[in-house]
Amino acid sequence: MAAAISQAVDARNRDQFVEEMIPYVKYLAHRIAVGLPPSVDIEDLVHYGVLGLLDACEKYNADKGVKFKTYAETRIRGAILDGLRSADWVPRSVRKKRRTLEAAFRRVEQELGRPAEDDEIANAMGLALDDYQELISDVQGLALGSLEELLPDGEDRGLLLRYGADSGEADGPYADVEREQIRDILATSIDELPDKERTVLSLYYYDEMTMKEIGKILGISESRISQLHTKAVLRIRTRLATTLKMQGVAA
Repeated sequence: MAAAISQAVDARNRDQFVEEMIPYVKYLAHRIAVGLPPSVDIEDLVHYGVLGLLDACEKYNADKGVKFKTYAETRIRGAILDGLRSADWVPRSVRKKRRTLEAAFRRVEQELGRPAEDDEIANAMGLALDDYQELISDVQGLALGSLEELLPDGEDRGLLLRYGADSGEADGPYADVEREQIRDILATSIDELPDKERTVLSLYYYDEMTMKEIGKILGISESRISQLHTKAVLRIRTRLATTLKMQGVAA
């Protein structure tokens, strides 16, 4: 990819940089599309990503001390996720299933004081284990952008944080403190995940491996990896939301 640009991108080098970044935009679009319904057009995701890339060229500010390449990657990912949200591709029934799962995770894990096992969540929901696994599979597509939606910016600071969508809003001392709190809560939530779920997140987000590649490393199926990813996201969302509510921090 293009070398980092120390100053704002001007018209002379913008076209060249955009051309060099297109393969990354396509790669990221296909990566996000994994697990989404067939009705989601991959070309639409690429289009959203290109718009994010162009937006990065217009808004990049070198004075903030972030490399342009890092900033552009963040804007691309954020634009694709924003495009998906604005298109409202998720059926209402699927969103309801996610809320039901999150409520179950929150209730059971607060009672146990530790990460709950599959059978414990299933029992709490009055479901057979197979039905619970099917419910997890139903909400897998929703998990793809869930972590990004909870992150306030795209600063490259540890696992997953590098992929947060840049909000472009809320500057100032208060916002900085709030973001720092959210980062700390997120980091703690990740540390407390079961080993396999934490490993999947690390390989998927930090090492940018595909679900299939992770499955080969861990010796389990791609669908199982996707389920582990989904459960990790559900745990993090519930813990982050609960902690933010207790501390009075708005995500």
